[in-house]
Amino acid sequence: MHFEEKTIKVIIDEEKCLGCKTHVCVDACKKFARGILVLKDGKPALGGDAEFGKQRGTECLACEYECWFRGNSAITIEAPTPGLDEYRKKHGVV
Repeated sequence: MHFEEKTIKVIIDEEKCLGCKTHVCVDACKKFARGILVLKDGKPALGGDAEFGKQRGTECLACEYECWFRGNSAITIEAPTPGLDEYRKKHGVV
């Protein structure tokens, strides 16, 4: 499952979520953001439609952090950085 916020994409590997006992991603979303993640059928889910994520998401990254350290490493956030490739080429960073 995946959804988008204003400038990021949140990707959730639901297979890893099935074995999770903590669901810390949902707790982190409630504590550090606006609580857009909810628990449905034992897995985190967006608490509304696609537009809901774009409007209410705060891009705080707490769900990914907590999942990595206290969950099952099921969440990945893609945060595109415009101009990064050009910068890396200019400075010889591969």
